[in-house]
Amino acid sequence: MAPAGTLPEHVDVLISGAGPTGLALALDLSRRGVRALVLERQDRLSPGTRGSGIQPRTQEVYEDFGVLDAIRASSARYPKIGSWEDGRMINEYVFVESVEPTPSTPYGAMMMVPQWRNLEIQYARLTELGGTVAFGAALESFTQDADGVAARVVRADGSARTVRAAYLVAADGGRSTVRKALGVTMTGESVTPNPMLLADIRLDGLDQRHWHMWESFNATDFVALLPVPLRDYFSLIAGFADPAAEPDTAPDAVRELVAERTHLTLDQVGEVLWSSTFRPNAARADRFRVGRVFLAGDAAHVHSPAGGQGLNTSVQDAYNLGWKLGQVLRHGAPESLLDTYEAERLPVAAGILDLSTRLHRTGDMRRGKELHQIDVGYADGPLASERRTGLADGALRAGNRAPDAPCTTPDGTPRRLFEVFQGPHFTLLAVGDVELPALDGEMIRTCRVGGTAPDLLDAEGHARHAYGEGLFLIRPDGYVAYAADDASGLSDELARYGGALTAPSVR
Repeated sequence: MAPAGTLPEHVDVLISGAGPTGLALALDLSRRGVRALVLERQDRLSPGTRGSGIQPRTQEVYEDFGVLDAIRASSARYPKIGSWEDGRMINEYVFVESVEPTPSTPYGAMMMVPQWRNLEIQYARLTELGGTVAFGAALESFTQDADGVAARVVRADGSARTVRAAYLVAADGGRSTVRKALGVTMTGESVTPNPMLLADIRLDGLDQRHWHMWESFNATDFVALLPVPLRDYFSLIAGFADPAAEPDTAPDAVRELVAERTHLTLDQVGEVLWSSTFRPNAARADRFRVGRVFLAGDAAHVHSPAGGQGLNTSVQDAYNLGWKLGQVLRHGAPESLLDTYEAERLPVAAGILDLSTRLHRTGDMRRGKELHQIDVGYADGPLASERRTGLADGALRAGNRAPDAPCTTPDGTPRRLFEVFQGPHFTLLAVGDVELPALDGEMIRTCRVGGTAPDLLDAEGHARHAYGEGLFLIRPDGYVAYAADDASGLSDELARYGGALTAPSVR
């Protein structure tokens, strides 16, 4: 923890908010050698289970960040729903559906990790990389000019100082101070006017094998209790039929609510560890960038909790923005590259908001593959450069997520493509006997699968099946930027990102 009193005067990127978005962005920037400072008005990371679902695509992001093993060690699969009535369980059914992993998609199930633990793991990795979070420090106001942003930061003791940064990122939640100061409006609607109560609570009398649910005649008046992985308490979510209700978050009131709506006695309902309320909304900022200021996570879009999309979309905002800031600040990429953050992420946020809102309103209790975010991509975006013709329906295209594939090194050592991609670099991937030019190895690494003098062997054909034959430039966030039959257009492509060919020769 960095005390607010040690705030630097200058950083590359200033991030407001140490939630899942802000920590993911700071982590990504730190591994790129970008000086990032996260401001958090609280004196600690936020408590509470909150958003607990980690979708398969986010698991891939966490693998790249080097935190997936810790996340998995703190996780569990979502249990079956157990429906209760008159003191007995009357039905059970699968809530979160899994799909079998494949060579191209190694993770097929949403994992359950309490959000407080997710934050702890990200924070530990951030500090390992030399990144900094200033707790007890809030961004009060800011100005921006052609060269950067000057932010007034107020400490917990009321003292203040100015921190200057090249860029500012708002990761300060749905009530974002930064977004309001920019005058950016939110377009959306209330998913339902009915309030909801969240809490973490210890209790006796329920097994850990089910997500326990009680519904009254009015389905909005419900209680659900989800066992928290590797812990001795449950995560509570309660709905209220009366839109005018103001749920009481006091511990005794929460305990009484559980006893009233379930078969549990008050003696069985124990300590309330944390509680909060919210009203489900679906809204999206009309802009994700204003000058040198960016909006990410809940500051840019707020979701219904249905479908477990909010946290995942937020982490992937950070994953999209982080490498672009790194290319501009460390590799001399044109500043226009940063415009593609809004161009790519705003349509994604709009589509995912529609999905989570539909699930909330229909009450559909099944959660399947359409929520995994594996199919999210940027094929229609400004960075997708597809140079091949005559592609079959369903073929991999520029802008798509780059698939994984299990291969081996020439000496027989197993090595996945995701291991090749892992890190802050681009990867120029040649599949088959395709010319592979020499490149600056700091920004872009090369890998040949099959063909002459291969780096990897594809004995079972998984890479060829996923990619076809050709040359593929893989972005640092794991999407195909450029796909071609040869390197004839590669020089112009690399210039978009601050890179260049070093020689025309074949490696």
